[in-house]
Amino acid sequence: MKALIITYYWPPSGGSGVQRWLKFVKYLRDFDIEPIVFTADNPNYPILDASLGDEIPKNIEILKIPIREPNSFLSIFKKNKTKESAGFLNPNPSFFGKILQYIRANYFIPDARKFWIKPSVNYLEKYLSENKIDAIITTGPPHSLHLIGLQLKQKLNVKWIADFRDPWTDIDYFHLLPLTQKAKMKHHKLEQNVLKNADAVLVVGETMKDNYANFSKNIHVISNGFDDALSATKTELDSKFSITHVGLMNDDRNPIVLWKVLQEICKENADFKDDLIFRIIGKTSNSVDENLAQFPKSNFQKIEYLSHVEVREQQQKSQILLLAINNVPSANGIVTGKIFEYLQAQRPILAIGPKNGDAAKIIKNTNAGFTVGFDDESELKSVILEFYSKFKSGNLMVNSIGINQYHRKHLTKKLSEVIKSLV
Repeated sequence: MKALIITYYWPPSGGSGVQRWLKFVKYLRDFDIEPIVFTADNPNYPILDASLGDEIPKNIEILKIPIREPNSFLSIFKKNKTKESAGFLNPNPSFFGKILQYIRANYFIPDARKFWIKPSVNYLEKYLSENKIDAIITTGPPHSLHLIGLQLKQKLNVKWIADFRDPWTDIDYFHLLPLTQKAKMKHHKLEQNVLKNADAVLVVGETMKDNYANFSKNIHVISNGFDDALSATKTELDSKFSITHVGLMNDDRNPIVLWKVLQEICKENADFKDDLIFRIIGKTSNSVDENLAQFPKSNFQKIEYLSHVEVREQQQKSQILLLAINNVPSANGIVTGKIFEYLQAQRPILAIGPKNGDAAKIIKNTNAGFTVGFDDESELKSVILEFYSKFKSGNLMVNSIGINQYHRKHLTKKLSEVIKSLV
């Protein structure tokens, strides 16, 4: 059995977007499914991690055609040439920046990879006519890729699975886009067309499943996960009371309540101030940098990027792992990929977000830590002081349960069952 996976993110892309399907491809052969990957030949990735190429199985067929990305053209007008992810929308853009945001939001629907749809359909229509493929799978974002799947479905009636690593119109930054009413309606219509026409839909959480239930009757929750065993060599924990956050921290993910509580405890407890170190691995917004600047430099470390292997090492040595959920209307359904590697690291998780959200339920069900509401200063202070007390006594640990259900191989087995059910 063969499955064609249509993905924009593929090594040497770094970051979270590449992990899900790189891992599925790694294990699909174990379940008698041969993966073929279709991806962009010249993509404009914001983060690179060449080491991930080592995880691609041997002799996998990888198809590539060039992609034309208007983001590259629009960037020539920017003073700051740094590549940014969609989560870093500037909340206070210049006049010219507002124009660029308006153009990108309203003229590149569903996203800036829309110009890859037609050449990809033409290429894959020919490929599928010459090669036996049992199912195609599109994964988004970018959600333009689902429109490739939609057109191939309409032309060839091929079995098609649409995988939503993140929601479309419910994604955390959608409400920030300067969209006209017409553009919003177009997004919703395209999203619904994908959901109604796909033979199966994959989502990463229960909230997404509930939100899409009106448009698809064949939805499966297959979360993200972790891979491989931890190193047999026992990692030495930080000697400081370290709180580590992995991944980008934009304005919506900026845990204002945490800075306030940490400052308060530092004023009240000199030992805590001396022991504290806050570590951020990933890009940060200006507002986060301003908050960090209120602390002595000895209290925090900011690391722009580490390879995936180095990130895993930092997670295992940290005293506490911070999960900051975006404070947005769709917060309940946000399940960031890092939560599963946090589980694997087996260090206490401190989550700040909705207490009845999908992420909070995972943490509670695995006994992996605590979730505190966005504005609950009192509970957050209590939880941090409890963690600190255990740290001082050398007893800060976690006894998590049931985390093996999130291993990538187990999740790939679930995926294989969905594919085989269609074929």
